[in-house]
Amino acid sequence: MANLKTWFLETRPQFLTLPLALAFLGTVLAWYNGYFNLFHAILACFGLIITHISVNTLNDYFDYRSGIDLATRRTPFSGGSGVLPAGLLSPKQVLLLGLVTFVIAVPIGLYFIIESGWQLLPLLLIAAFCILLYSPFILKQPWPEWAPGVGLGFLPVMGMYFVQVGAYTPHAIIAAVPSAFLVHNLLLLNEFPDVEADRIAKRKTLPIMIGKKNAAIFYTFVALAVYIWIIIWVIVAVMPVWSLIALLTLPLAIKAINGALHNNNEGKLMAGLPANVLTVLLTQILLGIGYILDYCIR
Repeated sequence: MANLKTWFLETRPQFLTLPLALAFLGTVLAWYNGYFNLFHAILACFGLIITHISVNTLNDYFDYRSGIDLATRRTPFSGGSGVLPAGLLSPKQVLLLGLVTFVIAVPIGLYFIIESGWQLLPLLLIAAFCILLYSPFILKQPWPEWAPGVGLGFLPVMGMYFVQVGAYTPHAIIAAVPSAFLVHNLLLLNEFPDVEADRIAKRKTLPIMIGKKNAAIFYTFVALAVYIWIIIWVIVAVMPVWSLIALLTLPLAIKAINGALHNNNEGKLMAGLPANVLTVLLTQILLGIGYILDYCIR
């Protein structure tokens, strides 16, 4: 019988800071517009965390079944949890964890559809598609990185916003787009060490489909697009000036870009991976703080 620590490790807890950052940003955007319900914020954040656990564990299950986990070299940011290759849990147990956490999230989604509005349903259906089909289907289609960007970046921010406001607004959509770019790149850079293993499972990630060099260039454009996007919308007075505080993560982004562009240099790539993670988390947190500062100072 596996102990609680093993089950916890299987959730890949180091990645569960991402839903917290997403929940923070989405809730702050709603609060900035005058809407805040503490119970809804906590419940939606919980739902977001368990759906992230679901996608993490389902990904681990399908990676193991495809043979990827046995061929890849694990890093703190790629290569799975290591629980299945070590025999700490059975594939059936991991699959069950992924499905159970998904099922737990369903009544939470239904509650918010009833409480906040049916317009939440399309968002939840797209998110469910990304969670359940990411590993077995989406990863085998060209440019699969869009799914994390949308399903694990943009939609969570919009969902957290909607459960408070009961509507989607152009301002919230604009503010959530950087999350899509950031989470897209979170997965993209993490794919570089896994290229050979991913070929075994016939995946079609960008480093495989267009080559590491072109994928690194694409990564660079998307990374810089985050900051360009924020600057443009501040200039046209859609996002508050204090949003520019998010640009403080630019040095981290440059370090991650350097790792991508020099991916054949293991030292630079390995240094780029944690910089990439910090860029994703801190940019969203700082963007939220920027909205808080603007609200308090204006």
